[in-house]
Amino acid sequence: MTNDRRRFMLGAAGAVSAAAVSKVALAALPEPVLQTRPDTMAPLVPTSGRPYNPVVTLNGWTLPWRMNAGVKEFHLVAEPVVREMAPGFKAHLWGYNGQSPGPTIEVVEGDRVRIFVTNKLPEHTSIHWHGQRLPNGMDGVTGLTQPGIQPGKTFVYEFVARRPGTFMYHPHADEMTQMAMGMMGFWVTHPRAKHPLIDEVDRDFCFLLNAYDVEPGAYTPKIMTMLDFNLWSWNSRVFPGIDSLNVRQGDKVRIRMGNLTMTNHPMHIHGHEFTVTGTDGGPTPKAARWPEVTADVAVGQMRQLEFVADEEGDWAFHCHKSHHTMNAMGHEVPTMIGVDHRQVVKQINQLIPDYMVMGERGMADMGEMEMPLPDNTARMMSGEGPFGSVEMGGMFSVIKVRREQKRGDYKNPGWFKHPAGSVAVEWTAGLAEPARSKSEGHPSMPLARPATQEIEVQVRKPAGKSGHDKH
Repeated sequence: MTNDRRRFMLGAAGAVSAAAVSKVALAALPEPVLQTRPDTMAPLVPTSGRPYNPVVTLNGWTLPWRMNAGVKEFHLVAEPVVREMAPGFKAHLWGYNGQSPGPTIEVVEGDRVRIFVTNKLPEHTSIHWHGQRLPNGMDGVTGLTQPGIQPGKTFVYEFVARRPGTFMYHPHADEMTQMAMGMMGFWVTHPRAKHPLIDEVDRDFCFLLNAYDVEPGAYTPKIMTMLDFNLWSWNSRVFPGIDSLNVRQGDKVRIRMGNLTMTNHPMHIHGHEFTVTGTDGGPTPKAARWPEVTADVAVGQMRQLEFVADEEGDWAFHCHKSHHTMNAMGHEVPTMIGVDHRQVVKQINQLIPDYMVMGERGMADMGEMEMPLPDNTARMMSGEGPFGSVEMGGMFSVIKVRREQKRGDYKNPGWFKHPAGSVAVEWTAGLAEPARSKSEGHPSMPLARPATQEIEVQVRKPAGKSGHDKH
């Protein structure tokens, strides 16, 4: 046995080029499996290796594997991809195996895992296995634990999945570019046996929180953006392109979320309380759990939520940062609430017949405007519900709880049929005068120098020889 062969089998030498590993060890690379459809695929029930209860990746899929002498082998291909982020809107991203994010990898605690990574990008890359316990040389940090995977080359990573939990994978090479372009994926290690801190659940969903800055009419993200993203997404999809989470009433539901954006996300579920049962550090001790309806997921973190879906209905599920539930968001639009545009609009329409007032009464009207937009632009708010515009975009979806949903059935059951008398309606009878606060409040102490007179702000046009005084 050569030294290269021995190091490969022991998994102790780090990520090495596949060309350096003997042909007997490789036999042949596993055929890469590609997926381009943006639909939520059915869970991949294991037919080889140890059994487990599979997850469902929201608007994604699980990567198939092959068993080779007791080792679970996967093949990831890093490559440019086209991702449909919402119906009619596509982005040119980088990802794995035809999609961004890449496919979810599912293994079982104790599995020996071998992952071949082929680079079809125009620059070098690597893969860091976020949260995993593994040999240092398999950690995937270019320049520190391995050389970069050059374009056209294949590297192989091998290690034992040592602890159950939810993890992520992403490059540690030119991160600012590669992660901003969508290179990331989910990893789930299922427990090998019954675990005192990991309950069995009926539905197990997972997805990544990610964000992009794609200008209206463009296709490629701006990689230099730090915070002012205009597309806040789950698994590189924006509402109404995000699938609903469809469950049976009474199901115990688990939702695993990893955050690879540049900011935190307070994730909020309507109609139910949940507990945080795990992080990427492992299962949460039961004594440390408490009921919540909103859980903050910080940058680089994973949060695992669990609840019993015992309330029928279509329940909103979203990030509670209001700008994160919008699409194609402009951040420098002035506030025009209360401004009467009627006269100026008449004048502008003589020059620009299609001119439309924006924000005069708030932002809700914009969800129903038929404003012409550049090709390949996600509308700001375009979700249509049973009662009209939902006025949401971005990080928003619906948990659909149905009594008649069959066990293991993930199909969308349609809109909830509300029992008679259970929907808020207009009140037309008389009303008593509502109580209102009449006090503006008082300071905690007198001002040191109280104002001697009312101050009125006046605006004057510039005068002088510039000519502006004649405007």
